[in-house]
Amino acid sequence: MNRKKITALALTAALSAAVLAGCGSSAASSSAAPTADSAATADTAAVDQLAQIKERGTITIAMEGTWAPWTYHDENDNLVGYDVEVGTLIAEKLGVEPEFVEGEWDGLLAGLDAGRYDIMVNGVDITEERAEKYDFSEPYAYNRTAVITKGDNDTIHTLEDLNGKKTANTISSTYAQLAEQYGAEVTGVDDLNQTFELLNSGRIDATLNAEVTFYDYTKEHPDANVKIAVLTQDANEVAIPLRKGEESATLREAINAAIDELRASGQLKELSEKYFGTDISTNE
Repeated sequence: MNRKKITALALTAALSAAVLAGCGSSAASSSAAPTADSAATADTAAVDQLAQIKERGTITIAMEGTWAPWTYHDENDNLVGYDVEVGTLIAEKLGVEPEFVEGEWDGLLAGLDAGRYDIMVNGVDITEERAEKYDFSEPYAYNRTAVITKGDNDTIHTLEDLNGKKTANTISSTYAQLAEQYGAEVTGVDDLNQTFELLNSGRIDATLNAEVTFYDYTKEHPDANVKIAVLTQDANEVAIPLRKGEESATLREAINAAIDELRASGQLKELSEKYFGTDISTNE
């Protein structure tokens, strides 16, 4: 047999072995390959926010830290407040540690969008506009809106009287939107302290804020020359915004279950009375 024939036979044998090996590899790969269902399950698990939080062991909670008594710093500069304790208890129910991140109101929801925070616990009212962009937990507090003026201001008795008046609030807040809706000229501020500075100095006519925030402010400043000029009858629903979509569905369910447990145990009521002097955990 000549050399060329030997070479040809060798190549043929090698190719046959390769084909057989290839068939064997394909069969093995096929048996090990995930099914469509298992792949879908893996994808869902990969984006499930609650699973990620539990794996990480922490939940990142965004809040201002400058809005007493919701979130603020005490005399020792510790972050405290109603929402700090609510956030801590929810984290406890989820079996993870809370990690609080503070920032100005206007950037908190943007941070939620960008995935920098898991949730925002900061006295956030549910509105139609926000509900289009975020998924909300069930309400954990109810809060009426107060129009706050200086004690000697006798020009504002209804929301309609805000027309042409100067007010101050963080620009993207529901309070600023409500003031603008009634024709007020809104000055943007970073926090509540700036708001009351403008009011007390006479540079604005009024500010819209939570009724309970007014009570807390006057408790801390008993000599302040301020009053509630208007108080809305309907209470706003305060809840926790999450990123919209299926990725947050299980997290939302877990948070709702935690809120239900905290309300049933009376803990929400206790926290309400501790920080606001009244029960804001119910709309009754």
